[in-house]
Amino acid sequence: MVFSSTTELVVQGFEGFESIASLIQSNCKRVSEKRGVYCVIRTTISAPQFIHPSNAGQFKQKNPTVSVERLKKHWVESAIILYIGKSGSTTNKRTLKKRLCEFMNFGNGQPVGHWGGRFIWQLADSNNLQICWKPTLDEEPIDVERRLIIEFKEVYGKRPFANLRS
Repeated sequence: MVFSSTTELVVQGFEGFESIASLIQSNCKRVSEKRGVYCVIRTTISAPQFIHPSNAGQFKQKNPTVSVERLKKHWVESAIILYIGKSGSTTNKRTLKKRLCEFMNFGNGQPVGHWGGRFIWQLADSNNLQICWKPTLDEEPIDVERRLIIEFKEVYGKRPFANLRS
Protein backbone atom coordinates (compact mmCIF):
# COMPACT_ATOMS: atom_id res chain seq x y z
CA MET A 1 0.00 0.00 0.00
CA VAL A 2 1.25 3.51 -0.84
CA PHE A 3 -1.03 5.38 1.61
CA SER A 4 -1.70 8.18 -0.86
CA SER A 5 -5.43 7.97 -1.65
CA THR A 6 -8.75 7.19 -0.07
CA THR A 7 -9.48 4.87 -3.00
CA GLU A 8 -6.59 2.69 -1.90
CA LEU A 9 -8.04 2.53 1.62
CA VAL A 10 -11.49 1.57 0.30
CA VAL A 11 -9.92 -1.26 -1.71
CA GLN A 12 -8.24 -2.43 1.53
CA GLY A 13 -11.67 -2.63 3.22
CA PHE A 14 -11.80 0.67 5.09
CA GLU A 15 -15.15 2.42 5.44
CA GLY A 16 -16.60 5.53 7.03
CA PHE A 17 -14.47 8.44 5.82
CA GLU A 18 -16.31 10.85 8.10
CA SER A 19 -14.97 14.16 9.29
CA ILE A 20 -14.02 14.54 12.91
CA ALA A 21 -16.62 17.31 13.19
CA SER A 22 -19.31 14.95 11.90
CA LEU A 23 -18.24 12.17 14.26
CA ILE A 24 -18.32 14.55 17.22
CA GLN A 25 -21.76 15.83 16.24
CA SER A 26 -23.21 12.33 15.77
CA ASN A 27 -21.42 10.85 18.81
CA CYS A 28 -19.82 8.34 16.42
CA LYS A 29 -23.27 6.94 15.59
CA ARG A 30 -22.29 5.28 12.29
CA VAL A 31 -18.98 3.79 13.50
CA SER A 32 -18.73 0.00 13.63
CA GLU A 33 -19.38 -1.69 16.95
CA LYS A 34 -16.75 -4.31 16.20
CA ARG A 35 -13.04 -4.39 17.02
CA GLY A 36 -10.61 -3.21 14.37
CA VAL A 37 -8.24 -0.55 13.10
CA TYR A 38 -8.80 3.04 12.09
CA CYS A 39 -6.93 5.79 10.29
CA VAL A 40 -7.00 9.55 10.62
CA ILE A 41 -6.55 11.04 7.16
CA ARG A 42 -5.98 14.48 5.68
CA THR A 43 -6.78 14.79 2.00
CA THR A 44 -5.88 18.45 1.53
CA ILE A 45 -2.51 19.12 -0.06
CA SER A 46 -1.85 22.43 1.66
CA ALA A 47 0.90 22.67 4.26
CA PRO A 48 -0.33 21.95 7.78
CA GLN A 49 -0.91 24.76 10.24
CA PHE A 50 -0.05 23.83 13.80
CA ILE A 51 -1.61 25.34 16.91
CA HIS A 52 -0.08 25.80 20.33
CA PRO A 53 -1.42 24.80 22.82
CA SER A 54 -3.24 21.61 21.89
CA ASN A 55 -7.03 21.32 22.00
CA ALA A 56 -6.72 17.89 23.65
CA GLY A 57 -7.57 17.14 27.25
CA GLN A 58 -5.09 16.66 30.05
CA PHE A 59 -5.39 13.05 31.20
CA LYS A 60 -3.79 12.42 34.61
CA GLN A 61 -2.48 16.00 34.54
CA LYS A 62 -0.30 15.26 31.48
CA ASN A 63 -0.17 18.15 29.03
CA PRO A 64 -0.54 16.82 25.45
CA THR A 65 0.97 19.95 23.87
CA VAL A 66 4.33 19.62 22.12
CA SER A 67 6.43 22.24 20.34
CA VAL A 68 5.63 23.25 16.77
CA GLU A 69 9.20 22.25 15.90
CA ARG A 70 8.51 18.69 17.07
CA LEU A 71 5.29 18.57 15.05
CA LYS A 72 7.14 19.74 11.93
CA LYS A 73 9.79 17.07 12.49
CA HIS A 74 7.13 14.34 12.58
CA TRP A 75 5.14 15.61 9.59
CA VAL A 76 5.16 13.20 6.61
CA GLU A 77 4.92 15.01 3.27
CA SER A 78 2.48 13.61 0.68
CA ALA A 79 1.01 10.96 3.00
CA ILE A 80 -2.73 11.22 3.62
CA ILE A 81 -2.61 8.95 6.67
CA LEU A 82 -1.73 10.85 9.82
CA TYR A 83 -2.44 8.19 12.42
CA ILE A 84 -3.20 4.47 12.57
CA GLY A 85 -4.98 3.21 15.67
CA LYS A 86 -6.71 0.09 16.94
CA SER A 87 -9.49 -1.02 19.24
CA GLY A 88 -10.22 -4.29 20.95
CA SER A 89 -8.80 -7.80 20.80
CA THR A 90 -9.97 -11.31 21.49
CA THR A 91 -9.69 -10.52 25.22
CA ASN A 92 -10.64 -6.81 25.12
CA LYS A 93 -14.13 -6.06 23.81
CA ARG A 94 -13.55 -2.32 23.20
CA THR A 95 -15.20 -1.46 19.87
CA LEU A 96 -14.17 0.95 17.15
CA LYS A 97 -17.13 3.11 18.12
CA LYS A 98 -16.08 3.27 21.78
CA ARG A 99 -12.42 3.98 20.97
CA LEU A 100 -13.22 6.67 18.42
CA CYS A 101 -15.66 8.35 20.81
CA GLU A 102 -12.84 8.45 23.36
CA PHE A 103 -10.52 9.94 20.74
CA MET A 104 -13.09 12.61 19.84
CA ASN A 105 -13.69 13.47 23.50
CA PHE A 106 -9.94 13.73 24.14
CA GLY A 107 -9.65 16.10 21.17
CA ASN A 108 -12.52 18.15 22.58
CA GLY A 109 -10.53 18.87 25.72
CA GLN A 110 -11.90 16.16 27.98
CA PRO A 111 -9.49 14.26 30.27
CA VAL A 112 -9.87 10.95 28.45
CA GLY A 113 -7.23 8.21 28.27
CA HIS A 114 -6.36 8.42 24.58
CA TRP A 115 -2.75 9.62 24.58
CA GLY A 116 -1.99 7.97 21.23
CA GLY A 117 -2.55 10.24 18.26
CA ARG A 118 -2.38 13.40 20.38
CA PHE A 119 -0.48 15.33 17.68
CA ILE A 120 -3.74 15.36 15.67
CA TRP A 121 -5.19 17.90 18.08
CA GLN A 122 -2.47 20.45 17.30
CA LEU A 123 -3.52 20.69 13.66
CA ALA A 124 -5.56 23.81 12.95
CA ASP A 125 -7.80 21.81 10.61
CA SER A 126 -8.29 18.82 12.93
CA ASN A 127 -12.11 19.03 12.74
CA ASN A 128 -11.89 18.65 8.95
CA LEU A 129 -9.75 15.52 9.07
CA GLN A 130 -11.47 12.27 8.19
CA ILE A 131 -11.59 8.98 10.02
CA CYS A 132 -11.99 5.64 8.32
CA TRP A 133 -12.14 2.26 10.00
CA LYS A 134 -11.93 -1.42 9.22
CA PRO A 135 -13.34 -4.19 11.40
CA THR A 136 -10.77 -6.97 11.79
CA LEU A 137 -12.81 -10.03 12.61
CA ASP A 138 -10.25 -12.63 11.50
CA GLU A 139 -7.13 -10.89 12.85
CA GLU A 140 -6.06 -9.20 16.05
CA PRO A 141 -6.30 -5.42 15.63
CA ILE A 142 -2.81 -4.96 17.10
CA ASP A 143 -1.36 -7.21 14.36
CA VAL A 144 -3.14 -5.27 11.61
CA GLU A 145 -2.08 -1.94 13.16
CA ARG A 146 1.56 -3.05 13.37
CA ARG A 147 1.54 -4.33 9.79
CA LEU A 148 0.07 -1.07 8.47
CA ILE A 149 2.65 1.00 10.35
CA ILE A 150 5.49 -1.20 9.04
CA GLU A 151 4.16 -0.84 5.47
CA PHE A 152 3.90 2.92 5.95
CA LYS A 153 7.50 3.09 7.21
CA GLU A 154 8.65 1.11 4.16
CA VAL A 155 7.12 3.76 1.89
CA TYR A 156 7.94 6.97 3.82
CA GLY A 157 10.91 6.03 6.00
CA LYS A 158 9.10 6.88 9.23
CA ARG A 159 5.85 6.30 11.11
CA PRO A 160 2.66 8.24 10.36
CA PHE A 161 2.70 11.78 11.78
CA ALA A 162 0.82 11.05 15.02
CA ASN A 163 2.05 7.48 15.62
CA LEU A 164 4.79 7.96 18.18
CA ARG A 165 5.62 4.27 18.54
CA SER A 166 5.45 1.27 16.25
